[in-house]
Amino acid sequence: MHTSATKMPDAVRAALMSGVAIPAHPLALTSDRDLDVRRQNALTRYYIDAGVGGLAVGVHTTQFAIREVGLFETVLRLAQQAAQSWPSKGRVAPLAMIAGIIGKTEQAVREADVAVDLGYHAGLLSLAAWRSASEDEIIMHCRTVAKRIPLFGFYLQPAVGGIALTANFWRRFAEIDNVVGIKIAPFNRYATLDVLQGVADAKAEKRVALYTGNDDHITLDLLTPFVVRRGDETIVLRIRGGLLGHWSVWTKRAVELHARCRAAAERQDVSADLLALDSKVTACNAAVFDTANHFHGVIAGCHEVLRRQGLMEGIWCLDPNEGLSPGQAKMIEQVCRNFPELTDDDFVSANRERWLNAT
Repeated sequence: MHTSATKMPDAVRAALMSGVAIPAHPLALTSDRDLDVRRQNALTRYYIDAGVGGLAVGVHTTQFAIREVGLFETVLRLAQQAAQSWPSKGRVAPLAMIAGIIGKTEQAVREADVAVDLGYHAGLLSLAAWRSASEDEIIMHCRTVAKRIPLFGFYLQPAVGGIALTANFWRRFAEIDNVVGIKIAPFNRYATLDVLQGVADAKAEKRVALYTGNDDHITLDLLTPFVVRRGDETIVLRIRGGLLGHWSVWTKRAVELHARCRAAAERQDVSADLLALDSKVTACNAAVFDTANHFHGVIAGCHEVLRRQGLMEGIWCLDPNEGLSPGQAKMIEQVCRNFPELTDDDFVSANRERWLNAT
């Protein structure tokens, strides 16, 4: 049991502040819905070779139900071991390892302690369990968990269990010393601005890394100079990285897109071609995330892309009721045909057997 806050290593924090691409790690299962260790490790190797700057494990894309079937610690350990044992080519900063943390305070603290013991650098804190709580209660919860592990805040869209949070909440959250980042994923431009305003009001823009989770506007989030007011000051904030379920597929292209957006933002020279990518990426996301059916097939959609590439054996989820919606597979096939430049099938094909068969 940890009694004092774990701090994030300087090199990891510097990388997060600079901006990296972090996929949310899926869960590979067998047809019996047991953990497929071989393919789970292959996915981690795929992401590392694709050039990601971190991994988010135990999050929504990993399926929250891993806790109910006793796989939370196992899955976190597998990813950490694979990340440590797989050689990274040309990486300067350490891989940022981020663990999903859910539930009320007792559960969240327990999960934070597991993550710290396994060497994870931060916890992505879901607040879905606090739907009926007051802002004061939620902030107290966040402060308690931050005493155990550096926190990544998570503004989760209400469509998949999130709750509406005010700019004042995000100010109070950003004021917590051990907060290192916020994943902004309300899928709502007004709510996105609330997070940015809160961080600015907390005067935390130089220590809290801003990451997009808005899969409907990934490219624009990375390119936009967000202008907010703080008293008499005009503050320009940048979303510098992404922590995304969408980036669990076609990850090589996602890493390249992130790098291209960051370079253009730094140069303050954003081309029309780069802006046009936003709608293309969003169209791909609509198919994979099953927006037509209120995200019912979101996890299965990611699995379907990985199954088509041979990284997963099937699209099985822990919940037998989770699967592709009618017509979703056809939509995925269509966006692959329409936007082949956003897929990384050749990269996966060239390396898949090496990832699957490494010991």
